[in-house]
Amino acid sequence: MKIGLVGYGTGGRHFHAPFIDAAKGVSLAGVVARAPATIDKVKADYPNVPIYKSLSELIEAGNIDAVTISTPPATRKALVLEAISAKLHVIADKPFAPDQSGARLLADAAKDKGVTLGVFHNRRFDSDVVTLKHVLNEKKLGKIWRLHTRFDLDDPDTLELGPDGGLLRDLGSHMVDQTLYLLGPATMVFAQMDTVDTVEGRTNAGFNLVLRHENGARSHISASKLNHQVAKEFIVYGEKGSYVSQFTDVQANAIFAGERPIDTPESWGMEAPVRWPVLKTHAGLESVTCLPGRYQDYYEQFAQAVRHNTPPPVTPEEAIEVIKVLDAAMISAEKNCMVPVYR
Repeated sequence: MKIGLVGYGTGGRHFHAPFIDAAKGVSLAGVVARAPATIDKVKADYPNVPIYKSLSELIEAGNIDAVTISTPPATRKALVLEAISAKLHVIADKPFAPDQSGARLLADAAKDKGVTLGVFHNRRFDSDVVTLKHVLNEKKLGKIWRLHTRFDLDDPDTLELGPDGGLLRDLGSHMVDQTLYLLGPATMVFAQMDTVDTVEGRTNAGFNLVLRHENGARSHISASKLNHQVAKEFIVYGEKGSYVSQFTDVQANAIFAGERPIDTPESWGMEAPVRWPVLKTHAGLESVTCLPGRYQDYYEQFAQAVRHNTPPPVTPEEAIEVIKVLDAAMISAEKNCMVPVYR
């Protein structure tokens, strides 16, 4: 599958291009970039990959099967619709629409054109999530009572400012998707926000969410960027015991250190053994073997979905459920009450 990449900022350069390059059965066939400095980065990283000034120019070249849209959220909707109109399969960065109605519009447009639309919730492919999903599937904890997930970053410069930005719709999109993936649909949300006033407007810089799930479980989701904390943690309580993982952001750390998944495919995305999860049950304490996290698996699964006309690794419907939770969380924080997640 030949994939074009629209946007070569932090997302395109660090979280898409290296994993397209590493994915089997997939190739990077073109990049849309306009700023001279951005073009220079593409040439340095991928000297043999064509560069285009616009999505329209990339489409007209006629050498791609699918396109990834990794541009700022305000531009994303129009570009996704343009690609769908050209009958291209599309991967859209999260959140793939500003609201539920916009998301439904994109999903319906893809269905009408008979193309596959996927949403890049790549953090389902983090090592800690892959490992925890395996443990939950094995039923070693029995019925799950509650899950706590925390992701703190000491990274103030990347906070998206203003009322349309904020940490909830950025990192929170990933964390809510992970939680729904692990525990299933949510029915109620209670949210508290930590906000700061900036020249761009009031911005949520941290959050704490409590979700009630259809299966009776509860999840507690929290994150921050301005509090000089660094943590990536899951704690799960079930009727048969508990589970704790305290990982690092393995893949992101490696990418920003200049490493590439195509160079170390066997060891990519593996957490150090000292950080492997611990499962505690009546049988005693068990160190759980860490499973690798591989964002390239998203691209391989997307390509397979297109070839076999099966659902992509993250469907628009699943991404819409995330947006519903985020919308309910914003209302909850404003009104200081539990808010239902309407289906």
